[in-house]
Amino acid sequence: MHSWLRLYLQPRLLVVLILGFVSGLPLALSASTLSVWLTEAGVSLSAIGLFAAVGTPYTLKFLWSPLIDGLKLPFFTKVFGKRRGWMIAIQILLMVSLIALGLCNPAENAWWVAFFALLVATASATQDIIIDAYRVEILPSEEQGAGAAMIVLGYRLGMIVSAAGALFLATEYGWAV
Repeated sequence: MHSWLRLYLQPRLLVVLILGFVSGLPLALSASTLSVWLTEAGVSLSAIGLFAAVGTPYTLKFLWSPLIDGLKLPFFTKVFGKRRGWMIAIQILLMVSLIALGLCNPAENAWWVAFFALLVATASATQDIIIDAYRVEILPSEEQGAGAAMIVLGYRLGMIVSAAGALFLATEYGWAV
C-alpha cells in the first residue's frame, strides 16, 4: 500500500472526513435548497433575495469563535469533554432548528422560515468552528495537511448529498421531510 494511501486511511483522518461531511450537510440546506423551496411556495423574488443574508453567519463566525473556544457547556463539557460536548450540543440545536424549519410554511409566514434558516446557519457555522478546533487538536502536526484535505473533501461531499438528497426527498415526500 502506498504511504499516502496509508496516511489517508488512518482512523483519525477518517473521523475528520466524517466530521467534514457532517459539517457540510447544513450549508446547502440554508442556501440553494432553501431558495428552491421558497420559489415553489410562491415567495416573491425580492423576499428570496433577502434570504441570501441567511449565509452571513458563515462569514462572521470569526467573531464568536473565541467565545466558543473559551466557554464550557456545564453538562456537555463534563460528560463528553470540551470539543465533543460542544459538537453534541450544536448537533441537537441543528436537529431541532431543521425540524422547526421543515414545519414552517413559507407562503404563510416567511419570517419564521427566515428565523429558523438563520438559526440553522448560525448553528452550522458554530459547528464548523468546533470541528476545525477538534481536528487541529486530534491530529499531530505531520497530519495537519492531510486533515485539511479530508475535512474539505467531507464538507464538499456533505454539501452535494444534502442538496441532492433534500431535493429528492422534497420531490418524493414534500418539503417538511
